Amino acid sequence: MSPPTVPPTGVDGVSAYLMKKRHTHRKQRRKPTFLTHRNIVGCRIQHGWKEGNEPVEQWKDSLVGKAVGHVFEGEHGKKDEWKGMVLARAPIMDTWFYITYEKDPVLYMYTLLDDYKDGDLRIIPDSNYYFPTAEQEPGEVLDSLVGKQVEHAKDDGSKRTGIFIHQVVAKPSVYFIKFDDDIHIYVYGLVKTP
Repeated sequence: MSPPTVPPTGVDGVSAYLMKKRHTHRKQRRKPTFLTHRNIVGCRIQHGWKEGNEPVEQWKDSLVGKAVGHVFEGEHGKKDEWKGMVLARAPIMDTWFYITYEKDPVLYMYTLLDDYKDGDLRIIPDSNYYFPTAEQEPGEVLDSLVGKQVEHAKDDGSKRTGIFIHQVVAKPSVYFIKFDDDIHIYVYGLVKTP
């Protein structure tokens, strides 16, 4: 039986084998984390666009704060487009986005990347039609209402109370409101009145 062989030692008693292994490990390149996630918020969307006989143009845009048309399949396979706005990326869940719609101002969460790739989500060019941008003086800071109570008068004259729970960064005049008598979170755009 032959005695065990000891690999030659390099710097500070570390074997040359381990040094080589560590060195090759350092040279391996990882994919950047932004490519491994299926997240499009904050990223720029880019695709080719061609109309008629014109050359292909490269189109770029970001999604948060934009008005969108989101196509859903309804009863009997009928496709229906809902207009809404992408409000923000959901924290922790990297592929989920907060979105609200004109037809129902409740806060929804969806994974929008697949719908965008399939053509079921499109950006509407004039994104201020849904939540108008509040007029703001240069240098004026908008105070946040997060944590403050709100009272809402219903159409029938009754009132309900709630709390502002979130201010949308992409549209500071837009808030998430949780009412005491409802399990849903509502999305409202607030405009100062003179």
